[in-house]
Amino acid sequence: MLKHRGFPGRLPGTDFQFIVRRPNPKGVTELTRRERFRDRKPADRRADAAFMQALLQHFGDQPFERGNLDAGRLSWLFGREVLPAEDPFDPASYEALLVLDVELAQRTFPDAFEGKDL
Repeated sequence: MLKHRGFPGRLPGTDFQFIVRRPNPKGVTELTRRERFRDRKPADRRADAAFMQALLQHFGDQPFERGNLDAGRLSWLFGREVLPAEDPFDPASYEALLVLDVELAQRTFPDAFEGKDL
C-alpha cells in the first residue's frame, strides 16, 4: 500500500480521518458511491471540502494511486469528483488509479480552489 507522504491525516479538531496507517487485515475496503444529501451536517461538509482541497494540492488533475487514502472519505466523492482512471477498475485495490474531475470539483467545492491555478 502506497503511503501518501505529506497528505493530512485528518480534519484538524475532528475525528474525520483522511488516511489510514496500515492495510486492513480483513481485506481492502471497497470504494462505493455514497449519496450526499442536502441535510448533511456542516462538519461533514467541511470534511469533504478539506479532503478535496488536500487532493487538489497533492494530485491536481493527474491520476493517482488510492494507496492509504481513507475509503470512507473517498467514497463520499467517488463517482462524481473522484473517478476511476483505469479500465477495468478494481474498487477493492490499494493500487487502483483515480483521477479528479477538476471542473466538477470546482463547481462543487469552490472554496477549495481559492488561490489555486490548475
